[in-house]
Amino acid sequence: MKQKNPIRLLLKVPVPWVFVLGYLAGLALQVSLLHGAPSHRANWVSEDIGTGLFALGAVIAGWGLKLFHGASTTTVPGQTSQVLVTRGPYRLTRNPMYVGLTLAYLGEAGLLRQVWPPAVLPLVLAYLQWMVIPLEEAKLRETFGEEYEAYRSRVRRWI
Repeated sequence: MKQKNPIRLLLKVPVPWVFVLGYLAGLALQVSLLHGAPSHRANWVSEDIGTGLFALGAVIAGWGLKLFHGASTTTVPGQTSQVLVTRGPYRLTRNPMYVGLTLAYLGEAGLLRQVWPPAVLPLVLAYLQWMVIPLEEAKLRETFGEEYEAYRSRVRRWI
């Protein structure tokens, strides 16, 4: 019987769910380490900053997703893209959906004054940086060759 590679199984989890699962792990730590539910009473500063970050993140991620859907290309890591999307937020970052999800994640934590979910975020970002993005980039390099390399040389991975 062929044993399944746990990394391959992990790559089947949609990236937005990786953010959700990371946030929930942080929330579980917050509840268990603080011996109770997290505080939902945010002062106006953290509420405003959290709302702003969440909204900005949602707009950036949604814009990137809309461009992908408009180009009829995939958002699934490892699948072959039909089009190399380089306009809109993709002019500033090769991964605006991930940047947007990161901002939304931090915004929600600020809005709800939760400390532990942001502490887990580096694990989520490390997974993206060293597992997901290299797979995506290899597929884009294979599919688009020099066009992708030229794009990659002028636009940063994150920001």
